[in-house]
Amino acid sequence: MQIAVIGTGYVGLVSGVCFSEFGFRVTCVDKDADKIAKLQQHIMPIYEPGLEQMVESNRKSGRLSFSIDLAQAVGNSDVVFIAVGTPPNKTDGMPDLTALNIVVKEVAKHLKDYTLVVNKSTVPLGTNRSVAKIISETNPDADFDVASNPEFLREGSAIKDFMSPDRIVVGVDSKRAHDVLNKIYEPICLNGAKILFTTFESAEMIKYASNSLLAARIAFINEIADLCEKTSANIRDVARGMGFDSRIGNKFLQAGPGYGGSCFPKDTLALQQMSMNAGTPSKIVAATIASNEERKTRMVEKIIKSAGGDVQGKNIAVLGLTFKPGTDDMRESASLVIVPALIAAGAKIKAYDPQGMKEAALYFKEHHEHITWYDNSYSAMQDADILLILTEWNEFRSLELKQVKKQLRGSLVVDLRNIYKRQDMKAHGFHYVSVGRQEVIPGEPWICDLNLEDEWAA
Repeated sequence: MQIAVIGTGYVGLVSGVCFSEFGFRVTCVDKDADKIAKLQQHIMPIYEPGLEQMVESNRKSGRLSFSIDLAQAVGNSDVVFIAVGTPPNKTDGMPDLTALNIVVKEVAKHLKDYTLVVNKSTVPLGTNRSVAKIISETNPDADFDVASNPEFLREGSAIKDFMSPDRIVVGVDSKRAHDVLNKIYEPICLNGAKILFTTFESAEMIKYASNSLLAARIAFINEIADLCEKTSANIRDVARGMGFDSRIGNKFLQAGPGYGGSCFPKDTLALQQMSMNAGTPSKIVAATIASNEERKTRMVEKIIKSAGGDVQGKNIAVLGLTFKPGTDDMRESASLVIVPALIAAGAKIKAYDPQGMKEAALYFKEHHEHITWYDNSYSAMQDADILLILTEWNEFRSLELKQVKKQLRGSLVVDLRNIYKRQDMKAHGFHYVSVGRQEVIPGEPWICDLNLEDEWAA
């Protein structure tokens, strides 16, 4: 079976490469000639663990190719997956379908024999029926079906998520489409994955509802963390106790500086607007969005308060800038709010991120005079007054605390990801501030000498 994947962004590239890994012949298409040329030269446009090696092995096998020729790729394919961006528009936050509609019209022009057109882009309810209409109007003679196949890939673990997903969701309205996608996903289902066939609208809604619920969990646990700080409760113990309940589970209950990335922010905005348009406004989604936005500002206030109320002229070593570890993605990262706010308050930033510094430099262009970039953690913290941990990259979890103490000019460590044990930080003489846990100041009494959190990894 020949597959074309239109769009070599995060979803398209990972999906195309993984399909080729299962033995299908895949052509990944993009209008960006420079990106395609780099992919042909084995230069990845994104950072994703394991992706580079998988691209190379499947290119060598002849199952994977890259092209700017949409007409040829579509004409030679049995299945066309569309994976183009649908960013929120500036007026109401609804997805901008401009790129999708352009691609659909181009695909329609070049359909030959029966072809299944599968939409993997995140789109509002009703979009896939609109896609079918556009194809019919553009090419009345086309023999085709449309399917909705939303993606649930997490950056940093996208290949694993594709190969061993919790579920595969497919919206179809014909048996032919059902049978084709059942065949495509058979290798994954043989490994135990569940596949759910449903209507277009249900598939579209599952994507938005899933991401919005996960975002709500993050916003909720962050608010509980604030309450824990006021009452001497420990958010890690609280989250662990909640997670033992099988009805709740332990995922997305890690307190921090708020959610970011390419999915949660735009999907919650879209669901909020869709619910308003339908006359059934979602107060929970609206509250989630508001809480998350406020969260980032609260973290700035927390940092400045921890520094005695003033960071004017202070050097702050910032470890981690991407919205999560395992990716170079800076979209909607908490650092995009926190770093500029600290600079506005008079601080100078000494920054390091294992993979995101190239992207971060683009986002922080207007602040370049106030940011110095470093190639490792210890260089960044040299002579810094404050150490700020924003992203929980694994290499930050095992810093040599004696070396950290020597490098820093001050003793304040603000850990917005709770990756260190409080008693370890106290033992090394740090003024340690985390999220949802009691602040530790060297030399002052500490209530929780029996620290039950030790056995629970962050």
